[in-house]
Amino acid sequence: MIKPLLAAIGLALLSAGAQAAPEDIVKKSGCLMCHQVDKKVVGPSYKEIAAKYKGKKVEAQLFDKVRKGGGGVWGPVPMIPHTPQQISDADLKTVIAWVLKQ
Repeated sequence: MIKPLLAAIGLALLSAGAQAAPEDIVKKSGCLMCHQVDKKVVGPSYKEIAAKYKGKKVEAQLFDKVRKGGGGVWGPVPMIPHTPQQISDADLKTVIAWVLKQ
């Protein structure tokens, strides 16, 4: 009785579009190849990003930056563009909100 109930709940969550945890999204999307939470790798750490933009409404700006790529803000190495096939719009918004809370 409990197993079918749990399966039904799991299916309901999946069909309702349950959002993945930000940590899982950055792993799946390859973000950790260049960024870490608390240390600079190729790009800035998530904590550095959060500190730089603390108290500012930059979600749309960061969304565009990830989609289009670019450089010059954090040093000479440009960030490559990331398509919706690499990270969906919903996942990207989730990650940006999470990064800004670090």
